[in-house]
Amino acid sequence: MKNTKSSTFGVIGLGRFGTALAMSLSEAGKDVIVVDCNEEKVRELRHYTEYAFVTDNLSKEALQEIGIQNCDTVIVCIGEKIDISILTTLNVVSLGVPHVISKAISSDHGTVLEKIGAEVVYPERDMALRLGKRLIANNNFLDFITLSNEVEIQQIPVTDRIAGISIERLDIRKKYGLNIIAIESDGSTETEISPEYRIRKEDILVVIGKMDNIWKFEHDI
Repeated sequence: MKNTKSSTFGVIGLGRFGTALAMSLSEAGKDVIVVDCNEEKVRELRHYTEYAFVTDNLSKEALQEIGIQNCDTVIVCIGEKIDISILTTLNVVSLGVPHVISKAISSDHGTVLEKIGAEVVYPERDMALRLGKRLIANNNFLDFITLSNEVEIQQIPVTDRIAGISIERLDIRKKYGLNIIAIESDGSTETEISPEYRIRKEDILVVIGKMDNIWKFEHDI
């Protein structure tokens, strides 16, 4: 791993959120360690980082062997398997990582994560809250979470210019280095997005990437 002053991130769990997060951090020039039990998902991330590990062993010893303790920030993106999420977070915290962020799917889950020393994020809940705020706000942009000085998650209301275009045709990963991690519409949040999905005027795109690229995309649409 590079010995620089640049922050090093760890991403444990390569679902849609974790994968997009790892890609965006890598594209921002950060060192990223990714960990998942799914070999196919890890193989995809090897195009973005050489520190991609396949393992279903998330014990303190296994994580230490991988090098998680060398990270400045680790994001535990395990949601549905609450017991594994909690144990993994505890192991990361016990390794002395300065900043640990964990995804939670309920308030009880989040309370436990906070008590063991993690910052907690609730992606689905928080995006719904942002949608509510957006309905009474005048600005087009709403921050969701800042992961570094360069990488952010943002909500972008759909404009007439891109309404009716499919996700595949929009192709913001290739054009802007951004990833769509969710689409908010009619009070709900969809995270499983088909490339054939046609964007609607009432949709809100939740994207992750470098702030400069987000602003460029917003300007272009």
